[in-house]
Amino acid sequence: MTFPDPVYTLPPARLAKAIALSHWETFLYFGGTLWSILALWFALRVGPWLRDGAEWITSYEWLQGLMIAPAWVLILTVIGLPFGLLGHWVSLHYGLSVQPWVHGGASWLMDFLKSTGVSLLVGTVVLSGVYFLLRRSPRRWWLWFWIVTLPVEIAVVFLAPVVLDPIFDHFQPLQKADPALVQRLEQLAAHAGQHILPSRMFVMNASARSTGINAYVTGFGASKRIVVWDNTVKDVPPNQILFICGHEMGHYALHHIVKGLLFTFGMLFFGYWLVHLLLNGVIAAFGRRMDIRGPDDWASVGVLLLIVTVLGFLAAPIGNAFSRWEEHQADVYGQEAIHGLVPDPQATAVHAFQRLGEVWLENPHPNPFVTFWTASHPPVEFRATFAAHYNPWAPGKKPMFFSK
Repeated sequence: MTFPDPVYTLPPARLAKAIALSHWETFLYFGGTLWSILALWFALRVGPWLRDGAEWITSYEWLQGLMIAPAWVLILTVIGLPFGLLGHWVSLHYGLSVQPWVHGGASWLMDFLKSTGVSLLVGTVVLSGVYFLLRRSPRRWWLWFWIVTLPVEIAVVFLAPVVLDPIFDHFQPLQKADPALVQRLEQLAAHAGQHILPSRMFVMNASARSTGINAYVTGFGASKRIVVWDNTVKDVPPNQILFICGHEMGHYALHHIVKGLLFTFGMLFFGYWLVHLLLNGVIAAFGRRMDIRGPDDWASVGVLLLIVTVLGFLAAPIGNAFSRWEEHQADVYGQEAIHGLVPDPQATAVHAFQRLGEVWLENPHPNPFVTFWTASHPPVEFRATFAAHYNPWAPGKKPMFFSK
C-alpha cells in the first residue's frame, strides 16, 4: 500500500486546534513547573513556623511529623491547584475531556478529593520515614531510604491495578463487554506466544471522563492485565485494536516493566544521593538565616521538597528518553505481532496512529525541544511514518522480535 507524505496529517481546522493545544500543553508543563518552584521558594518561611507550632504542642518528634508532613502535602496541593484547574479547563475546551467539574462520582472535584486523600496518606508516611532516617543516620539516610524504596516500588506496581486504580475508575471484564474482541485478543496472544487469560482482560469506563482512546498494560504476576478503554472498544475498528493491544503485549514480552523498575531504581539511587548532598549544602550555607537547625529539622521540609522538584524537572528528559525507547520497541512488536492476523499490518498500524492523533489532537510537527524534554512517547508523526515504511517481511529482511 502506498502512503501519503507526510503520513500523519490533519485537516486545516483540526490542525489549528492541535497546534494551539500543543502551545497550551507546553505552557502547562513548563509554566506549572516554574510556578511550583517559585511557590515553594516563597513557602520556605513556613517551615520554621510549622516546626515551632508542632514543638509547642508536643515534644515527641514522631507526633510533630504527623502534624507537619500533612501540612506540607496540603501546601503542595494548593500550589498545584491553579495549573490543575487550568489543565482541566484546557481539556474541556479542546474536547479531550467530558468530565464535569462538580457533579457526579466521576467529577473533577471528586477525583481531586480522592487524589488529595491518597497524597495525604502516602506523603505523611514518606516524609515521616525520611526524617526518621535523617535522624538515625545523617550520612547514609538516602541509601537506607533507597533500599526501603525498592520493595515499596515493586509492591506499588503489583497492587496498583487491584487497589489504587479502582479508586478512580470502574473496570469490568472485557469478556462481558465484547466477547468477540476477547477471542481476537486470545488469537493475538497465542500468535505472540503470550499467556494472557481472558480473565486478565478488562475494559475501563474512560468515557465518563475522556473522549480519548487508549489501552495499557499494568501489574505483574497475579495482577498482570491488559486494560482497554471503552472509547477504544466503541470507536476503533477491531484490527486497529489488535495492533494497539499487540503494542501493549510487547511491553510484557520485552520485559519493559522489569526494565522500567530497574531504570527507576538506578535513577532514584543517584537522585536520592543528590538530594542528600544538596540538602546538606543548602542548610550549611543558609540554614541559620532561614532558622533551620539542620537537615533533620522539621523546618527543612520545604527545602527538601524544593530540591526534589528541581531535580525531578531536570531528570525528566532522561526518564522520557527511556520511555520513548520502550514505546518505539512496543510499536515494532505490535506491528510484527499482527502479521498474519490482519491483511496489511503496515496500513493497520498507520491508520491506528492516524486515529490516535486525530482523537488526541496531536500536533503533526511538535517542537523538538519540547518532545525531548516532556514526551513519554515518540511523536505520532514519527510513529506513523515508521509504521508505513517498516516491512520486515520483504525479501532480504527479517522481523526484529519474531522468527517469521
